Formats: sequence, structure tokens, C-alpha cells
Amino acid sequence: MNKSESKYFNTAIKMDLALISLLKNKTFEYITIRELCEKAEVNRSTFYLHYSNMKELLDETTRYLLDNFLSYFSSDTKTPIYNITTCENKDLIFICDKYLKPYLTYIKENKEVFSTAVSRMNSFGFEKVYRDLFNNIFNPILDRFHYPAEYRKYVMMYYLNGLNAIISEWLKEDCSRTIEEISEIITKCIFGLNKECGYYYENN
Repeated sequence: MNKSESKYFNTAIKMDLALISLLKNKTFEYITIRELCEKAEVNRSTFYLHYSNMKELLDETTRYLLDNFLSYFSSDTKTPIYNITTCENKDLIFICDKYLKPYLTYIKENKEVFSTAVSRMNSFGFEKVYRDLFNNIFNPILDRFHYPAEYRKYVMMYYLNGLNAIISEWLKEDCSRTIEEISEIITKCIFGLNKECGYYYENN
């Protein structure tokens, strides 16, 4: 990346972070280009050099959030996603330290950004992201574990809402418990004190 590209990239990140900060207190529809530029400490001409309108910035900010989140995961954690139909069932169980620790590390190191993203899911379009994940990843995985099709949306809501509840409590405590503790709490809540019971669908 040359100097001009680096400057362009850094300015774009400043505007992404400014938008995330403003979304803590306002819905996207009420955020103006003027206050965005003031928050990012750039002028309007710089904004229009990057984007045609605020929706373009929002789309970029959504990509920034997702890319930043995924950067916490090593390449080997992503491999099963690309081999859902051929990998072993045990590799499709994501409630374990291998996946929880990078996820929890991201949250701990990006507390305000994560909280804002969760509270403004509609603005960022994460419902579509979830639908795509369900159709392309979660549903095929549940199929591998022989969950009846009519139960699958309930199963996912159980997992996601339970996970979100634990994370919310952790954030209220300013993430004072260690990542290892929270990972253990999540695992025990999902699988019970006897972790082996979590593999029922793998062996039946």
C-alpha cells in the first residue's frame, strides 16, 4: 500500500469509527453528514471523495465490523465452514474454546463497538447477515446433526439468545471475568456440567 492509499484507508476507518460512535446515541436516519464529518475531524469534501451518500458509508462500516471480527479467527477455525458436508461432525461443534476464545477476545477488546453493533443491528443490516448464515451454514450443520427442519429456528434462537444473555452480563461487569471463565460458563450452560451430553446428536 502506497502513502496515498494508506491515507485514504486511514481516513475511511476514521469515518467508520465516527459513524459507530454516533450510532450509540442516534439512529442512522438522524445522523447528518455535517456531524459525521465533525466527529471524524474531516471536511465535507473528504467525505464526498470517499462516498456518494451516507448509505455507502454505512455499507462500508458494516463490512469494516465484519472484517474486523473475522480477523480474530485463525484460518483453521474457518476450514469447517467450507467443508460442511464432508468434515467430521465433531468439527462442526463450535461451542468450544477454539471458537469461543477469539470471539470473546474480540468482544473484550472492542466493547463499545460490539455493544453499539448489537443495539443497532437493524441499521447495519445484520438481519440479512444472519439469514445468510442460517441458510448457508447453520441449517446445513443442523441437518448433519439430524435436527428436524421445523425445530431448527428454535434451536438457533436458543443458542443465540442464551449466548447474548451471557455476553450482556459480562459487558455489564466491564468484562471483569477472564475469557477462560466466560468460555467455560458458556460451554457448561450449553452442554451441562457433563460436557459429553453435548454430543448426543453426533452419536445418535
